[in-house]
Amino acid sequence: MKKCSLDMVVSANIPLGSNHFLLKFTHKEQLPEMLPGQFVQVRVDNAPGVFLRRPISVNFVDQQKNELWLLVQKVGEGTRKMSEYKTGDVVNMLLPLGNSFTMPQSAQSRLLLVGGGVGIAPLLYMGSLLKQQGCNPMFLLGARSADGLMQIDDFKQFGEVFITTEDGSAGEKGFVTQHSKLQEHIDKIYTCGPTPMMQAVARFAQNNDIECEASLENKMACGFGACLCCVTQTQSGHKCVCSEGPVFNTKELSWQI
Repeated sequence: MKKCSLDMVVSANIPLGSNHFLLKFTHKEQLPEMLPGQFVQVRVDNAPGVFLRRPISVNFVDQQKNELWLLVQKVGEGTRKMSEYKTGDVVNMLLPLGNSFTMPQSAQSRLLLVGGGVGIAPLLYMGSLLKQQGCNPMFLLGARSADGLMQIDDFKQFGEVFITTEDGSAGEKGFVTQHSKLQEHIDKIYTCGPTPMMQAVARFAQNNDIECEASLENKMACGFGACLCCVTQTQSGHKCVCSEGPVFNTKELSWQI
């Protein structure tokens, strides 16, 4: 898939709670094809302490409006600067990067998409494409409390949504791997979020003989596999998460689960 360097125009910047925001971008020409699980590298201008682009998952692609959505968490100077973007600002980014989740062979498969925190980002676009293919995806979204839940109405457009919060302020109390939905038959799981959460999901999948794909969120720099700062250990050696991932079948990963 051809990679592009595009000057994207901010069409909206929507705060989602105190620590997250949703950026929507458009471009004068048709956006390139992007797949669920892929990411972009955002160049953050006018931020003296930010030397590297910021890798952000593709949250959604609105084909009708020719919009790219990025769900972002404020974690440092770069993302704090991004939170100040205004409608009409021009932002350069490289896209699309990385591999993608794989689509199921049958629309009848029972598919569960499990996300936590800002890790829910790539699951919205994945869910929309699954719905387009005739699947009925289910979403299991976790957060520490109700305040941390995001885009719930967007997810509901594409499938049933189930929720867990650690404090019980919304949905079932506990972690995603404790939700009662997991007692039902599931053919495949797609997951993204904090590594301990994904490892717990992978352990559940392994113990129940369920195929599972995880989108890793290792720290990245170049986005092309040159700097090797994002490597992860797999059954076939070290692999770059940015260029050979970020999506891996969890059987391939050398997680101690």
